[in-house]
Amino acid sequence: MKLRGLLLGAAVALTMAPPALAERASDGNVSIIYWQAPSILNPYLSSGTKDIESSSLVIEPLGRYTETGAMVPYLAKEIPTVANGGVSADLKSITWKLKDGLMWSDGTPVTSADVKFTADYCMNPDGGCSQLAKFDHVTSVETPDASTVVVSFAQPMPNPYGPFMGGQSPIIQKAQFENCVGAQAQSCTEQNFGPIGTGPFVVTEFRPNDVIQMKANDNYRDPSKPAFATLTFKGGGDAMGAGRSVLETGEFDYAWNLQLAPDVIAKMEEGGKGVAIAGFGPLVERLEMNMTDPSPSLDADTRATVKAPHPFLTDINVRKALSMAIDRELLVEIGYGKAGAVTCDLVPAPDLYAAKNDYCMTQDIAGANALLDSAGWKKGGDGIRAKDGVKLSILYQTSTNAVRQDFQSLIKEWWSQIGVETELRNLNASVFFGGDPGSPDTFQKFYADVEMYANTFDGTDPQTYLSMYRCGNEPKPETQWQGENINRYCDPAYDALLDELGRTGDVAKRGELGIKLNNMLTKDSYTIVPLVHRGRVSAHANSLGGVVLNTWDSELWNVADWYRMD
Repeated sequence: MKLRGLLLGAAVALTMAPPALAERASDGNVSIIYWQAPSILNPYLSSGTKDIESSSLVIEPLGRYTETGAMVPYLAKEIPTVANGGVSADLKSITWKLKDGLMWSDGTPVTSADVKFTADYCMNPDGGCSQLAKFDHVTSVETPDASTVVVSFAQPMPNPYGPFMGGQSPIIQKAQFENCVGAQAQSCTEQNFGPIGTGPFVVTEFRPNDVIQMKANDNYRDPSKPAFATLTFKGGGDAMGAGRSVLETGEFDYAWNLQLAPDVIAKMEEGGKGVAIAGFGPLVERLEMNMTDPSPSLDADTRATVKAPHPFLTDINVRKALSMAIDRELLVEIGYGKAGAVTCDLVPAPDLYAAKNDYCMTQDIAGANALLDSAGWKKGGDGIRAKDGVKLSILYQTSTNAVRQDFQSLIKEWWSQIGVETELRNLNASVFFGGDPGSPDTFQKFYADVEMYANTFDGTDPQTYLSMYRCGNEPKPETQWQGENINRYCDPAYDALLDELGRTGDVAKRGELGIKLNNMLTKDSYTIVPLVHRGRVSAHANSLGGVVLNTWDSELWNVADWYRMD
């Protein structure tokens, strides 16, 4: 198989120097396909990768992470550090300086007021910001002048790079969004579908869950970029169709997330139109166990919080047995091959934060049955276990995808062997990851018992990623169903450990704390059941140059450097 660059911590791809004297908009159209279609271009109102990455073509952060995880400035002049005076000696503030002459795509200047507004927008308690964990412990954002931003924290922050770093935390224009704050955020369709940005492209048409048309940004800060005059971003379909459109037919230039069996991708590559590329970051396919009762007989607010605990998943013996019954090695074999590895951890990389647990490596059906027996869950005449009139009957949902449906079928069979009844549901990925507050089928609402998906974090420090599971960060009606604590886990001891991580500077100690937090979510509680450490696999046309696969930031992080090869 030709998958390139399967290297932990560093994604490698075809890289060639752009042609000399390149001119902006000289290479015609570039076409990108994501089989999970974007439904919004505002990452503060969606935690779906397809929304975050499509919006990264238009709106940008102050700094980004490279394909090696290194921090580099984008809208900022430099990355602030203690050494250069950008981070205070007491670690309680970070000062960013904007590059000179930055302009929004509408020709107006970018100022520190836009950066402050972005923070206020996300931290508004009624806005339901999907990236709120990025602003953990922020007490104020000040603007002493038009190019300076000072972010202050309630405690020393050895990792002060949550706000405005990476594709999940870009800067939005104050003038465009100032009437879209708080409860009004979701209703600003024009702004959310066509943000004014600083990125290499400008939205000309956005059809949700379908296609986005863009053109080169005339006010982009590098006069020679982007090379492409227009960009077509097609959403929808499936991974199979996306892969074929690049590797076999050449209809598209770039296809994201080829979540397909390895032999299928290898066969596609024989078409000769493109090449598959891959790299390992911290992406983990996992099961989330719902800690609340998803019964439709309850009102929305009750279903969203621990006011109504789950009728049987609150029993750790049940959660543990469900995990023990799974053969992860087989899942890797059928789903990912060399582009996957068994993991028992939510954070499998980078190495500093990787617990490298092995408790889940071996399937144990007999042990799972014994555990449920001892916990009082007895099999009835139908073979389904029950206790105190409550049956172990699970609704297990995920997005529509061939690999995920294969996983569902196998897991359903294994769970049947331990006396658990399972109903499978798969939902269109654009809906499942869309974040529409009016839809009952989003992964944020979690109207099921168990759901399966994967996500990741920007950079090489998982602090903000682990902060997703802080008490109170659950999606709920008053936040328009935005929030990152999807399974509604809540443990004050976990929150206290998060706070300790936030103020710990010693690198080795940070690793120890990160591992403890990982273990609290996984092997200590089984509220998260990791399955596969996934390599990120995509594909690009042979004629597309400049592509560098990045597993630590948006996959489209350097689209301004893409160009057409002869």
